[in-house]
Amino acid sequence: MDVLPAANGLAALASAGSSVAGVFRPGLALPDGEPVTTGTQVYVQAYAARAVPLGLVTAAAMWTGGTAVAWSMLLVSGVAQVADSAIGFRLRNLGMGLGAGAFAVLHLASAWWVAR
Repeated sequence: MDVLPAANGLAALASAGSSVAGVFRPGLALPDGEPVTTGTQVYVQAYAARAVPLGLVTAAAMWTGGTAVAWSMLLVSGVAQVADSAIGFRLRNLGMGLGAGAFAVLHLASAWWVAR
């Protein structure tokens, strides 16, 4: 197995896993002292409902998909990670900002590599 598909597949699964962690601990992405409300709980559940399928399909595309499928999933996942990173930095959640930012760079650079 090539390193690039494996790294992207694992990153996609880690992203999906972090959304599941948020369902069980909704305050993970919130600044210290910020209360967890019913709205927070609904948001993390809705986020996971989208992030888990996206992560699973991206990971599957890395290991089983053709070039066009891999490219499109890397592009979509990379853009989603850019948004997640921006949210993390806006909330001053350095782990979320840097982690999602690193995954964004990985996915988007890999999409470029696949497309060339």
